[in-house]
Amino acid sequence: MTTIARAALDTANVNGNLWAVIAAQIGDWAAAQRVSLRDCVVLLPFAQLLPEARRAFSRVGGWVPRIETTRTLSASLGPPAPAQAAQVSFDPTLDALSAAALLRSQTWGAAWSRRDARGFDQAVVALVLTAHELLRAAAALPPGKRAAHWAAARELLPPMSGPGASERLLGRVALEWASLAPPPATDRLFASAAPAAWIAVCAGGADALTARLLADAAVPTLVIDTDADDDDPFAQLAADSHPAFALCDGFEHEAQCAAAQVLAHVQRGELPIALIAQDRVLVRRVRALLDRHRLRLLDETGWKLSTTRAAAVVMTLLRAARPDAGTDALLDWLKTGTDDDSALSALEAACRRARVARVDALAHAALEPAAARLWAAASAVLALLGTPRRQPLTAWLAALAAALDAGGALAKLRTDDAGQQVLAALHLDVDIVTTGAWAAGASQAVMGAAEFRGWVDGVLEQSTFRPTAAFEGAPDVVVTPLAGAMLRPFAAVVMPGADDKHLGASATSISLLGDAQAAALGMSGAVGRRRAELLAFVQVLAAPRLTLLRRRVDGSDPLADSPMVERLALALAARGGGLAAWRDPRAEVEVAPTPIGMPAPAAPGLLPARLSASACEALRACPYRFFALNMLKLREDDELEREVEKRDYGTWLHAVLFEFHRTREAPADAANETARLLALARASQQAQGIVDADFLPFAAAFESFAPRYIAWLQARDADGARWRSGETEIVMRDDALGGTELRGIIDRIDERRGGAAIELLDYKTGSATGLKNKVKEPLEDTQLAFYAALMRSQTELPLTARYLALDGTKGLEEVEHKGVEASAAALVEGLGDDLRRLRTGAGLPALGVGSTCDFCAARGVCRRDHWAEAA
Repeated sequence: MTTIARAALDTANVNGNLWAVIAAQIGDWAAAQRVSLRDCVVLLPFAQLLPEARRAFSRVGGWVPRIETTRTLSASLGPPAPAQAAQVSFDPTLDALSAAALLRSQTWGAAWSRRDARGFDQAVVALVLTAHELLRAAAALPPGKRAAHWAAARELLPPMSGPGASERLLGRVALEWASLAPPPATDRLFASAAPAAWIAVCAGGADALTARLLADAAVPTLVIDTDADDDDPFAQLAADSHPAFALCDGFEHEAQCAAAQVLAHVQRGELPIALIAQDRVLVRRVRALLDRHRLRLLDETGWKLSTTRAAAVVMTLLRAARPDAGTDALLDWLKTGTDDDSALSALEAACRRARVARVDALAHAALEPAAARLWAAASAVLALLGTPRRQPLTAWLAALAAALDAGGALAKLRTDDAGQQVLAALHLDVDIVTTGAWAAGASQAVMGAAEFRGWVDGVLEQSTFRPTAAFEGAPDVVVTPLAGAMLRPFAAVVMPGADDKHLGASATSISLLGDAQAAALGMSGAVGRRRAELLAFVQVLAAPRLTLLRRRVDGSDPLADSPMVERLALALAARGGGLAAWRDPRAEVEVAPTPIGMPAPAAPGLLPARLSASACEALRACPYRFFALNMLKLREDDELEREVEKRDYGTWLHAVLFEFHRTREAPADAANETARLLALARASQQAQGIVDADFLPFAAAFESFAPRYIAWLQARDADGARWRSGETEIVMRDDALGGTELRGIIDRIDERRGGAAIELLDYKTGSATGLKNKVKEPLEDTQLAFYAALMRSQTELPLTARYLALDGTKGLEEVEHKGVEASAAALVEGLGDDLRRLRTGAGLPALGVGSTCDFCAARGVCRRDHWAEAA
């Protein structure tokens, strides 16, 4: 044991030569102690500082000390002791499997996993995190004192009864599990490392392992403390310190301002620049903006591996292999890896044409040769993952590797930066059938296909993708966490996210131990984490140029200044200064306005040869909609896998009623007719492949609709009406239309007055109120007038027409279009005039208003929302 020499370093007044000052201070101390620098070990707080320190000592000349971190020094002394099966290994995936198996081995844990799978998974995460924290704290102790530490920890844990008993029980399990872990690799530092002197540079608070190592040393020791005083952390601020502060309006504004500030530093040659990733989501947006300028950017934080394209390749394959997978899942997977775009397009077109929603239905679909070959190859790959049984994780991973290899994705993943990290996270980059803790743990984890998909998704979600630098030489911008910027010679620091939510907020933890217990066991509690963050923030204030940014709101939540920024402002104010107002470096560019007006295209050559009722209604409601949907034939692709909607119910109901009337030879009693209608409805649902669960609300509505319909029908029979035909297609030609045909399908045609009159009926599943409003102005109702015009070309008998509202809870309601023959004649005449004008080059303006625009499929094409006000 020896006395530890301590020296403080004023980081605010080193004039940009921080490491030169530290190197000189160490050299002077070593000379005073009469020890050679080559026999000394200098311990740094984190690995990013190693190059800086080594360069500083190389500039001094002479012997250079051994410069390490505790982790790099212990690694140089030999490999770590391998973890045995079920021991804590600090491999997140393996430890999660071991923790789950450990809990399931207990009766209460097995019951918990069956009763509440989500809660059990959260318990596993908390158990692993707590065990890791306990082990990190124990690793700071000399090996000889660890047994006493575990015994004291057991005494410290409270009894397992009362409220919170489950958390305390899990905490005890975490403690016992951690105590059985193999010795940490850093134990060699206490036994094998024997320098002539220990020197430690501290930043962001003292490191527990380093402090213990130096406390037990029998050689001269020096601690260079670069942190501020806890009592007055801002006392060492440079007299000319004037950090800039920017208050932004929102997320995108803050990202643009941060990117602009970084670019301003680059243009002035103030390199390198630290971009502090305090708000990870925001910094990803800033990085996207900076990538456009091709800067040499090094990202030390990364982002979730699950968001990479490589992860999508794996997850889309697993989703497509589900037994109940839909064609959307299949197409998503194929689009991530197939090189045969023409075959993929043909397969997708076939699915849409035949409305194939499930993958298993493709086996019976008519496919073009190229699409059939693609489907056959895809089927062979999916079959490798199609086992319905539960099996060990090793077997699932072997099947996944085989499927990726068969599909050609494995080779691509091995050559991709993110792909390599995906394979490593899932342990697919090595032979799966190996010995050791991983193989033992994975072979004991037995799961079904759904559990395996969940496991893979969880691993990718918890893993971080860190892109490798795509350039040589020093970076222009380094994206780093706040603690990673300490003691590094950045010419400028840009810190977005300096608000009360992201900087200095109450630190949260899912550890199973309270703050008092954590502190007693040498773990970092909430107070310790806040102190470390404050010390790191003060360290960053030593940068020559610092810009702090925050936004006013985060979504709908208001934000305020960070408590640390408020303390900084008070400290600067006490010196007669303050935070400098940020000056926006973005250049203002005047752009001449180019207002968008109402479009009115003319395309006489695109007039369709045949018009439907919906096309005529589009022409009358909004000529531009007619242009987009009927002349340009623009269409949105329907979802292959969509829920049963009201329009699907309407289509099905039309088919059921048509079949009912087509096979109705004569009226019967109400009970028999209702039963026959319900039986036909069930048969139609089965024929269309509509699943009961999807159709449940509509089936329940039809149960009550059927007797109401039969009651209405029998009253109509008594009134002398007779069903003549249904789903009747009629094509008419009229000289007034200049050669354009009208075509429509009439839902139902009835005979009245013993065949002396014709009545047209159009089924509607919507509101009767809307239909009544529609026929108040007969010339505004296109549909029944159109059908009457078609029917007039087939008969001279008097015509009437009405809508039949089917959704009424008390009964069916008829809404008549009075004077429909006059409306039909006016429609044909007006349509003929419109078509003549269009053939001569008249424009088709976007005249729609109100509800016409609210539900228009062409609204985004006409860009109505972007028109200038004058339009």
